[in-house]
Amino acid sequence: MFRYPNGKPYEPKEQFLQKKQQSITYSNRGMTLEEDLNETNKFYLENKLAVIHKKPTPVQIVNVDYPRRSAAVIKEAYFKQSSTTDYNGVYRGKYIDFEAKETKNKTSFPLQNFHAHQIDHMRNIVEQGGICFVILSAFNEFYYLDAKNLLTYWNRQETGGRKSITLNELNEHGHKIPLGYQARIDYLKIIDKLYF
Repeated sequence: MFRYPNGKPYEPKEQFLQKKQQSITYSNRGMTLEEDLNETNKFYLENKLAVIHKKPTPVQIVNVDYPRRSAAVIKEAYFKQSSTTDYNGVYRGKYIDFEAKETKNKTSFPLQNFHAHQIDHMRNIVEQGGICFVILSAFNEFYYLDAKNLLTYWNRQETGGRKSITLNELNEHGHKIPLGYQARIDYLKIIDKLYF
C-alpha cells in the first residue's frame, strides 16, 4: 500500500485500474520515426556527440485565413523546390546526410518511396566523401542502409530490374539498429563501425 506524505492511504481511482484496450494503428508511424530521430539527435547534441538537424522543407505560403490573429490558418501553400534528404550535420569532423523512410509492406521495401532528386543528392554526397545513408523502418525493425547500397538497388531498378529491396538484401547489406532509451535510434554506433 502506498501512502501520501501526510499518512493518508493512496487509493487509485477505478479508471486507472482498468487497462485501456488500444488498437494498433499505423497512421502516425512516419511521425513516430521522425520523432524518435529528432529525440536521438537532441540527445547527440546535448551530449556533444554530433550536430545533426532536420532540414526544414521550403514552403511558399500563398493564402492565409485570419479569423483572429491567434487562429490564423494556412489555406494554400506550395513547395518552393524539391527537398533533398531529411537530416544533415557533422559527426567527428565528417559531413552526415540521411533520409528516413518507412513501409508497411511485409515482403520488401519499395524504391518508389524515394524520389529521383533525392537519389541524385545522395549520389553527390557520396562522390564528395560525405557519410550518406537511409534509415528504414521496415519489417518491424529499423535499418541503417548505406547510400552506396541504395544506389546499387536504384540502378538495378533503372535498368529494368527489381523495383524494391528484399528483406534478405536488407539483412545482408543493411545494419539493424536496436531501439534504445536515450538515443532511441542510435545510428552513430553503426557509423562508428563502418567509418571510424
